[in-house]
Amino acid sequence: MPAIRQVPRAELTNATMLAYFERLFGPDRDPITEPGTATGSPGDWWSVFANSEEVFEHAVNGFKLYRSPNIHLDPVLRELGQTRVGWTIGSQFVFSQHCKLLRALGVSDDKIKAVPAWQVSDLFSDQERAVLAYADCLSTGHGRTPPEVMAKLKTFLSDEEILEFTYIVSMYVMHAIMSRALKTEFDDRPEAIVEVDAPEGFSTADFLSSRPSDQR
Repeated sequence: MPAIRQVPRAELTNATMLAYFERLFGPDRDPITEPGTATGSPGDWWSVFANSEEVFEHAVNGFKLYRSPNIHLDPVLRELGQTRVGWTIGSQFVFSQHCKLLRALGVSDDKIKAVPAWQVSDLFSDQERAVLAYADCLSTGHGRTPPEVMAKLKTFLSDEEILEFTYIVSMYVMHAIMSRALKTEFDDRPEAIVEVDAPEGFSTADFLSSRPSDQR
């Protein structure tokens, strides 16, 4: 279950929310009681974000922005960045959804599968490698970008396109973080990093022993 309340469809009065619920779930279905979207996700992102009309509208306007015909950035480069930050931040939801969008844009399954280890793959062009490197700077580097990366981007992207990529991909860093924090969609999963129980009979004294034979 998500970390915060899901808002039942029957409680919605906001026209924007109602329009999106109609589009995604049909005329009557509530994703809380009947989960599921066309992509296979539960759909609880929508019912969680419905807790705030302002946040909901701001978020969906962000979706509209990167699909705007006035955006000049190549959509494949954009989706590579969005998919990569889903992986680096550890959001299964963002990663999975944008793998599907890459596929819809005609990117091969082999290339999509190579996104997690793009650094050692020969499937990506120089331009694709540059935007993947920049996506890493924006996510795991928290914006710290070597000048060589920016210089490479400037050989094939305009300043407008660099700004578009930076804004859109950083927005998905946020979405990946929020999805994990609120446990929405595919990010409602157990924590992977936990203590593994020691074998029965294990003693802390044995573990801290100075004898090399005991330190395993």
